[in-house]
Amino acid sequence: MNFSDFIKTYANHPHYKAPTGTTLHAKSWQTEAPLRMLLNNLDTEVAENPEELVVYGGTGQAARNKEAVLAIIRNLLELDEDHSLLVQSGKPVGI
Repeated sequence: MNFSDFIKTYANHPHYKAPTGTTLHAKSWQTEAPLRMLLNNLDTEVAENPEELVVYGGTGQAARNKEAVLAIIRNLLELDEDHSLLVQSGKPVGI
């Protein structure tokens, strides 16, 4: 599944849904896990206000903005298991 199809299926703001099952979308389970956790936290059935990326507590956002969510998702989909993604203040800043 390419990035655009993944976004349409699982992260079409503000409608987020974590993938389930054994199909791997990222390059490894080490990067698939945080990808699924992020999307689960933003799921409309879980998040307090998914449109504003607020997961709970009124102001706690999963990311700075929807562009940052897309960048985090893209990086997690492309990241191999020998690298880490650094997210600072709600946006990806380095690999």
